Amino acid sequence: MGAHDLSVEKAVTLRRPAATPVAPTGPWTVEAVQALLDKPFNDLLFEAQTVHRAHFPAADIELATLLSVKTGGCPENCGYCPQSAEFDTGVQAQKLMEVDEVLRAAQAAKDAGATRFCMGAAWRAPKDRDVEKVAVLVEAVKGLGLQTCATLGMLEPQHALQLKAAGLDYYNHNLDTAPEYYSDIVDTRSYQDRLDTLAHVRAAGISVCCGGIVGMGEAPVHRAGLIAQLANLDPYPESVPINSLVRVPGTPLADSEPIDPLDFVRMIAIARITMPKARVRLSAGRQQLGDAVQALCFLAGANSIFYGDKLLVTGNPDVEADVKLLAKLGLQARSTSEQGACA
Repeated sequence: MGAHDLSVEKAVTLRRPAATPVAPTGPWTVEAVQALLDKPFNDLLFEAQTVHRAHFPAADIELATLLSVKTGGCPENCGYCPQSAEFDTGVQAQKLMEVDEVLRAAQAAKDAGATRFCMGAAWRAPKDRDVEKVAVLVEAVKGLGLQTCATLGMLEPQHALQLKAAGLDYYNHNLDTAPEYYSDIVDTRSYQDRLDTLAHVRAAGISVCCGGIVGMGEAPVHRAGLIAQLANLDPYPESVPINSLVRVPGTPLADSEPIDPLDFVRMIAIARITMPKARVRLSAGRQQLGDAVQALCFLAGANSIFYGDKLLVTGNPDVEADVKLLAKLGLQARSTSEQGACA
């Protein structure tokens, strides 16, 4: 082999991408997740996209809509939440919406392309009568051919079973942040309370939607800790919403320093790598990201978005803008006929 042949071989070797590391077979340590976060940006995105394509069609995006069916008056003191009764944010407490109101919103969401409809209520924990009313809503929305999701606060085992019997597909209950930072955000309930609710949901046979929020003043190690907690749930959540804090005046976190957009993309990437079969969702704060950062998030493995005019009480990019963005990126919304109960 001549010198020219050796130089060509060397050049080809240099251009060949490095093999994607194999994910740990045991639990994810915070250190292992932090090592992912610390990777060079391009290497991290390459690994995340490789994992993504091994488990999902590259262009497949799930559209979900979230409706606040009972807004405001929550007794919790979550520092990010404008629905807390402790904070003066201008959000007025309202009663639970009627079935026909919710059905109109769900039909509009379906007509706009959404396949999953989530109903959120600002309760610490629903009472028996509350769960009975929400069960009626779940049955009605399920009748439209939509996947159903609810986020109602802490659940008792019997309430989870009741919602499952009504046809609930998913229950959302976020961990918010790493356990060691949790008390800086809320002290009216414990981290274990959240884990207990997730256990009740799993035991009832309902799929789990669980993620967190970044940009709340946490350190990078807390972001790694959040992902480690999620990835080590057994099994890990089927849906993982990653939220960027929406800084609402009147809340304790209103003056928090925004997360760097590229650090947010890194969060999407490590969620994809550590939870390869989950739907990783761009959730709150997406309006502030802009098209370019959202495109990077999709490259990093996000394959679900909250879609519509509002995400609880904060704005979302409007439907037309989302349709245009997905078209520009060559991404395709999955149809109701393509969805599965745990997809």
